[in-house]
Amino acid sequence: MPVERLPIVLGPDPQRVLFRPFDPADELRCSRIFGRVAGMGDAEVRAELAATLEAFGQRHARFRQMLLDRYRQVRGCALTDEEPDEARRLLIGAYFTQEYALESSALFNPSMVWHPDQSGLARGERRFVLSLRALGEGHLSCIGFRSGVADGNGDLRLDPVTPTVSVPQAHPNPSYDKRLFRQKLAELDLWGAFASEVLAGLPERFTLQALQDQTEAVLRRSRGLVHEAEALAQGILALAQANYQMRFPPELPLSARIIYPATPAERKGIEDARFVAFRDDDGSLTYYATYTAWDGSVFFPQLLETRDFLRFRSSTLNGPEVRNKGFALFPRRIKGRYAMLGRQDGENLYLMYSDNVHFWYRKTLLARPTHPWEYVQIGNCGSPIETSAGWLVLTHGVGAMRRYAIGAMLLDLDDPSRVIGRLPEPLIAPNENEREGYVPNVVYSCGGQVHAGWLILPYAMADYATTFARIDLEALLQVLLRHPPKP
Repeated sequence: MPVERLPIVLGPDPQRVLFRPFDPADELRCSRIFGRVAGMGDAEVRAELAATLEAFGQRHARFRQMLLDRYRQVRGCALTDEEPDEARRLLIGAYFTQEYALESSALFNPSMVWHPDQSGLARGERRFVLSLRALGEGHLSCIGFRSGVADGNGDLRLDPVTPTVSVPQAHPNPSYDKRLFRQKLAELDLWGAFASEVLAGLPERFTLQALQDQTEAVLRRSRGLVHEAEALAQGILALAQANYQMRFPPELPLSARIIYPATPAERKGIEDARFVAFRDDDGSLTYYATYTAWDGSVFFPQLLETRDFLRFRSSTLNGPEVRNKGFALFPRRIKGRYAMLGRQDGENLYLMYSDNVHFWYRKTLLARPTHPWEYVQIGNCGSPIETSAGWLVLTHGVGAMRRYAIGAMLLDLDDPSRVIGRLPEPLIAPNENEREGYVPNVVYSCGGQVHAGWLILPYAMADYATTFARIDLEALLQVLLRHPPKP
């Protein structure tokens, strides 16, 4: 199957840094920092602040405001209630702040959707959004974005990238549904006497603050295994905090927007967003992305939702079949129901249907590892793409020496549980230029698009950098149809 690799590479850039809190080991150290700054003379404060602003001010938008915000966050460490002047507040904020090179290690696992703004383009052109997994210090992942245009020939051009980046303010959901919250606690093995007592004191819809107050009250009354009760309390609050909203300023360019871990469930990273433009039955368009939140020990499947890439809502995916990684939502309902691919057992590909995009209760087996290049496991490489011949599903397979390759299968449009074609050989396997990197011998994607007769596929090389390929769509479909699955 001919594949045209494009001469475009997006690599990690250590110069792109974001503003991150620095938290000393204990509160006494924080108080001593406050005391040292309080003891500085006015001229010394002005000189130190001027040097800090000169060294870092051009590297961050709204730098002064961020320092003042950071000061307010650590104000509780102050030795007195007396409010210092603005220069000292700015300087104190700087002492509790650090830069973080969000993509210093890798920029990989891309997904591609068409941009909500298609204005100002020539005939045959379409603007796209590319999401990327950015990996930095401490193996911490976040979501970054790029944009570009695909022309009528299937050629790509990428927009310039901003030198500065920003993260949005995260806000908890306004309220939580008690019944659904209880159900999710049970799925996480957090339901028991402690959680029951917490929810018993809450109304049918409650706020995060009410949950925090009630959890603390039950914790104070707890007897016996205090550490166990504290762990349960942390788990209950982490679940609530995993459902939140965020918003970027409208003037912020797309490449400057970074979705950074914002909750306890995400504290070790956000992985592998699979974006899809979902067209509902009423014609409305919503961009969904499944992603994996990691707290260092447990993976939490999450669902991101936006209409404009400015305002986002992040929610937990729920139900007994929400396990493991790699979920991919179909771009429309099928016979009135949502449909999604998953790999719950870490080995095989499954299909699920649901009336609610946030809850998934049953799965059916769709495909097993069949060919030698995928004998270890298979999974999807993004949301299915609708074509006249069927649902085009890009897959990944893991073979000998843990080599990852990208394949494809075709599902029936009306009944996606029917596999009607499957490539016997990889569509893309790592070549000599792609096999070396952060994790060798891996090519991987979280989703491509069809345009001008081409399958345009962004993909990661060795978990390090991102490139693109294009494949003649009609030729690919014909090959798939010539290879139906064996009975």
